[in-house]
Amino acid sequence: MKVLEPRCGKSPPSDLLRMRIHSRILKSLPNTRPPETLFYYCRIHLHTPAIQRTAQMLQDSAKARREVELHWRASPCTHIVKIIDVYENLYQSRKCLLIIMECMDGGELFSRIQDRGDQAFTEREASDIMKSIGEAIQYLHSINIAHRDVKPENLLYTSKRPNAVLKLTDFGFAKETTSHNSLATPCYTPYYVAPEVLGPEKYDKSCDMWSLGVIMYILLCGYPPFYSNHGLAISPGMKKRIRLGQYEFPNPEWSDVSDEVKQLIRNLLKTEPTQRMSITEFMNHPWIMQSMQVPPTPLHTSRVLKEEKDLWEDVKEEMTSALATMRVDYEQIKIKKIEDSCNPLLQKRRKKISPDVATH
Repeated sequence: MKVLEPRCGKSPPSDLLRMRIHSRILKSLPNTRPPETLFYYCRIHLHTPAIQRTAQMLQDSAKARREVELHWRASPCTHIVKIIDVYENLYQSRKCLLIIMECMDGGELFSRIQDRGDQAFTEREASDIMKSIGEAIQYLHSINIAHRDVKPENLLYTSKRPNAVLKLTDFGFAKETTSHNSLATPCYTPYYVAPEVLGPEKYDKSCDMWSLGVIMYILLCGYPPFYSNHGLAISPGMKKRIRLGQYEFPNPEWSDVSDEVKQLIRNLLKTEPTQRMSITEFMNHPWIMQSMQVPPTPLHTSRVLKEEKDLWEDVKEEMTSALATMRVDYEQIKIKKIEDSCNPLLQKRRKKISPDVATH
């Protein structure tokens, strides 16, 4: 990272904390992150008015550096927002990281569909979009990174043009899936540990696959799978339905969608993480691999999204909540030694064998 001269102030000046390059702040962007971690988020002119970038300022911490490092490693992918440069500096007497990224002027994925008016959204378009998102996830998983926060607001277009590229952003919850800590040591009891603890790599990656299933479902009908039918107000039983995998494919929205596509969604929304299909299996599915051969069947998506636009923020909020419950911070999990365990069955077993041990 580049180390810059300290500079403090209430807001970044026009030279963006002495980057020593010509830049001009155009406007501040919405902040969806906690204020204690994100200081500033804006769009800027870089070098010339023809070049625009997004500037994000994070409070310097181990977590922030991990986020930036993983995002930087993923930047070569066509469908991931590219980091241009990263700077270290001081802001309001606190160390910070200034991240310069490519500017995504096309808006969010579903906002783009909502705003298309009377133009029908087709199954072929849905397939092409899922292929783009899948390529981003495939790249991440190939370099042992799980994004763990794939949701509508993190899928942005480069511009408002028809040929704009869809890209994944926000690596705040991303995680390396290569385990550095072996659980095979004899003084522990890994065979009693849940599979997701023993295999965090597959568990973390499966979170991304569940997200693909939800996004694909919405693309094909206009409302999410685990909420009230047809995008009505979220019911109290929503979380229970997510946990139990209870969802349907109601008509008329699903009447023209093939059973093959519905089965693909089922394979992504398995309640057991280890049973969900992998990204390789997803990308090899004919509906994804041969997207240009998918029929251009008109869908109800744009109509439903437009009619239920007022509820869309609730939908995004609940998907964020659902993803949060799936994420497990494995660094906080400690496996007890056998002698420290308070398991009732183990205690009973100890009492049973202790007299025999004493006689020897």
